Amino acid sequence: MHYTQRELMVVAAAREIRDGEMVFVGMRLPLLSFAVAKELHAPRSIGIFENGVIRDRPALESIFTISDPPNVARALYCGGILDVMGLLQSGQVDLGFIGGAEIDRFGNLNTHWVEESGKKIRLPGSGGAADIATLARRCIIIMNHEKRRFRPRVRFITSPGYGEGGDWRRMKHIHGGGPSRVITSLGIFSFDPVSGEMLLSFFHPGVTVEEVRGETGWPLRVSGDLRETPPPSPEELGAVRKYDPKGVWTANG
Repeated sequence: MHYTQRELMVVAAAREIRDGEMVFVGMRLPLLSFAVAKELHAPRSIGIFENGVIRDRPALESIFTISDPPNVARALYCGGILDVMGLLQSGQVDLGFIGGAEIDRFGNLNTHWVEESGKKIRLPGSGGAADIATLARRCIIIMNHEKRRFRPRVRFITSPGYGEGGDWRRMKHIHGGGPSRVITSLGIFSFDPVSGEMLLSFFHPGVTVEEVRGETGWPLRVSGDLRETPPPSPEELGAVRKYDPKGVWTANG
């Protein structure tokens, strides 16, 4: 069955959501991942949105921003940013989704600035991403896999992963669990529990490990249990297309 790269990424992220979890959802692909998980294997999961909306079901229609009326209608709760950030602060968020312009081998993310043709370009900054990265019990990073984005060291740490590696998070008194997966357009990474370094655990169908190496800006470490990413099942693909019927988020790639 044909599927796009982004549909595979959505499904891979949905598989990470466990039933009953409190999930800080985020925008774009994670919106669909939450909906797919609710539909198929995590019916008791709860979605938390940065604008203060908390839902126990996917949005009633496809949405472009988290404040669109279909995401507000029939929500469990509509509050403010302090309410949902309070859930993070009190340790009640199991899983959060974040992304970035750059990532390094320890899962640190930069969304502050990049450099192109010798010029610095200012990016949007943290939003709630730094809060999720430091306070959620675990977080999942989703981003396109390009060498210019996968740098040995990010130019600026907006959202910390494992810092300089090892027990860096403990030394900095960062209480959240840190990133557990990085889901990219080429594969899926986990993290070495001792060093905190990214390990390639899955390569997507049609992708080779050498291709992943070529788009990674540091010497790639590979898991001893390296496998191909299982393709979407008909049920998973059907759920993705149910919640993105026009392919707004998933048609390309």
